[in-house]
Amino acid sequence: MKTDVTTAQSGTFVQEHAHDAAYQGYQILHWGFVVVPLIAGVDKFFNKLTDWSMYLWGPVGNAVGGTHRAMEIVGAIEIVAAFLVLFKPKIGGLIVTLWLWGIIANLLLLPGFYDIALRDFGLSLGALALSRLASHFERHVEVPAPK
Repeated sequence: MKTDVTTAQSGTFVQEHAHDAAYQGYQILHWGFVVVPLIAGVDKFFNKLTDWSMYLWGPVGNAVGGTHRAMEIVGAIEIVAAFLVLFKPKIGGLIVTLWLWGIIANLLLLPGFYDIALRDFGLSLGALALSRLASHFERHVEVPAPK
């Protein structure tokens, strides 16, 4: 009786999946959700891309001591989320999904940013897809038992 189980040597996983469209899609989402939150998070400290405070509902900023401080907190969370996606995309993708839903809720409280809320909903679907794909493609490293 022949089985479908195969044993792969180190490095074979990546070689077998490099031409697989689903794996390529996973990698696009994986690296995209590392780079974009990292850049956006760092920019919350410098405001070179935009004045991020305009996207913050006033009471949120007031609750933490001002909009600048709120944006620094948001930036720190986004940087942590980027590294979480880098090392644990299954969990990181879910965290980014939830984070984006929080951002959407914040944007819906502000007039004039409904288009950005819709865009962020699309991004959240990508983060959710990343998490689902990671459950299939994440490699589990087995640590040998001590002798």
